[in-house]
Amino acid sequence: MRKILSLVVLSMFSTGVLADRTYINPMDLEYQYGERIPERRQFIKAEGLVTRQSADPVVVSFEKGGKHQGYFLFASQGRGYWMSEDLVTWQHIEPTDEWPVSYFTPGSGSDPTTEKDPQSGLEWKDMIAPAALAKDGKIYLLSSNRKGGLTTLFVSDDPASGKWKEADEDLGFPVVGDKNLWDPALYHEGEQWYVYWGSSNLYPLWGAKINRNNIDGLYIDRFAKPLLAMHPDVHGWERMGFDHTSPQAPYVEGPEMLKHGDTYYLSYAGPGSDGNVYGDGVYIGKSPLGPFTYQEHNPVTYKPGGYVHGAGHGNTFKDAFGNIWRSGSNWFGVNWVFERRNVILPSAIDDDGILYSTARFADFPQFAPTGKYSDPNELFTGWMLLSYNKPAWATSELPPENGRTFDASFVTDENPRNFWVAGENNDAQHVVVDLQGDKTVNAIQINYADYMVAGEEYRAPLPRDNRTAEYKQRIYTHYRLLLSRDNKTWTEISNNLDKQENRSNIYIELDEPVTARFVRFENVHVGVKHLALNGLRVFGSANDELPAMPEQVTVMRDTDRRNVFVAWQAVEGAVGYNVRFGIAPDKLYHTYQVWGDEFAGQKEIRSLDIHKGYYFAVEAFNETGVSKLSSPKMAK
Repeated sequence: MRKILSLVVLSMFSTGVLADRTYINPMDLEYQYGERIPERRQFIKAEGLVTRQSADPVVVSFEKGGKHQGYFLFASQGRGYWMSEDLVTWQHIEPTDEWPVSYFTPGSGSDPTTEKDPQSGLEWKDMIAPAALAKDGKIYLLSSNRKGGLTTLFVSDDPASGKWKEADEDLGFPVVGDKNLWDPALYHEGEQWYVYWGSSNLYPLWGAKINRNNIDGLYIDRFAKPLLAMHPDVHGWERMGFDHTSPQAPYVEGPEMLKHGDTYYLSYAGPGSDGNVYGDGVYIGKSPLGPFTYQEHNPVTYKPGGYVHGAGHGNTFKDAFGNIWRSGSNWFGVNWVFERRNVILPSAIDDDGILYSTARFADFPQFAPTGKYSDPNELFTGWMLLSYNKPAWATSELPPENGRTFDASFVTDENPRNFWVAGENNDAQHVVVDLQGDKTVNAIQINYADYMVAGEEYRAPLPRDNRTAEYKQRIYTHYRLLLSRDNKTWTEISNNLDKQENRSNIYIELDEPVTARFVRFENVHVGVKHLALNGLRVFGSANDELPAMPEQVTVMRDTDRRNVFVAWQAVEGAVGYNVRFGIAPDKLYHTYQVWGDEFAGQKEIRSLDIHKGYYFAVEAFNETGVSKLSSPKMAK
């Protein structure tokens, strides 16, 4: 994005880490319109409806010749993949040679009109839920498949170029469980490779060695081991449904492996990717194939409240400075249940060997480190949300249809499933947000929504389809962003008119803070039927007093020990609250964010382990900053 102002914002952490760039979740990527949504799964009925999404990310930190080459992100329905040098700016890369696809037995895929493989008769589409592994200056890539028998490893020694090829041999795998190699993960120690896989509400996750012989070449050891399954009767967070309220059997999926010291961390995703509680847990062991035991602190990634919901099915990776991160998928669920985006969360392993991530303010701006941090929470910039439920108006609004309204006010309600739709799609349309007073603005996030995107012309071509250039000439977003103190004199602070990109979650960090009251988004071009936004999110400071610390905090464990009720006295002027909790007073690693205007005196949390005691504390936040944290209270 072109930025008009010029001053780099710096922040010095207590650890001496200097950060001068920021990022936000969901990640600012070129998400593609990839999958056709079958009518039986559509929330809004339309023939030929397509969705813009990505999920199931795996991030690889890539080195070659002893030099760090960057980070590569592979995910479902990406029409390629993404590269970054700093975890902030991501470039979409389209493969130029061979590229994996995912195979389905006819009729089993969610997309009813997938292409077919002429030899096997199996349906195939873009890569789904891949495994990625960096080794010896190469990246190996393995896609999920439902075809059984053999699958293909792909390899690149120059992933920045988009050049991939099939590895020397196909990989044979055993017929176990549901007979699919779905949600695979790759791991190696020396020359011994391992593979993990599974996605089911009936079968466990599996693990096995990858071996070699002179007859079949590479093959997965037929003695595949069942490694772990879900226990929702014990682990509250493994229950399905919004806030864990569904009796449906949970899914266990998305295994990934990390070794730290002499401990192996086998992570897994659950209970389902279609709601606010999608997260990742971890089991620990002393060998790559276990046995494994449930980590005391779980889930590792968890974000049930706020603008971004969910943080499941990701991987653990280390950046160039040795910091630990978790990737994951968050849930949008506008057009269908599996509409998602990708996130990254700063993480750590504490002195007791516990792997954890922080989702506290994960959908607010965060600093990208340029050195080693000691606490993941240090990355929070302190830039607060200024736009929550602020007045907004637009040049036009689409009249109600399909049982929905499309008011301009939806750009500030922090719910991506509500959105403003302009009455017309042209360059005369704009929307204005009134911050109700002069505020210091540091950053803005523009979040496009997709309404009635139906038709094959909107669907991104598959890699190497020779239609990408023509597609990008039509399907892109152009905007202008302006600020004002009086709603009369406007200053343009950003536009992307020099780029042919289709970014749906655009993040703009201002080169220097600006004092403003009004924020105006101006449409220049949207390449689909409707101009729609689900969020115009503004961050900075109201330059006022911090909120008071929440008082009269009480906790009451339910008769169902998976549940607890946390109560506190409302704080005047609080935009929201963070309920922070964990297995010890100094391990409050979980966060459940609650909006102030939705707080009714207490919050029920349904993610506890029946065998553990927990500590709870509450902090309030407003447009200036965050209160002191209340003293932790124990729920035995």
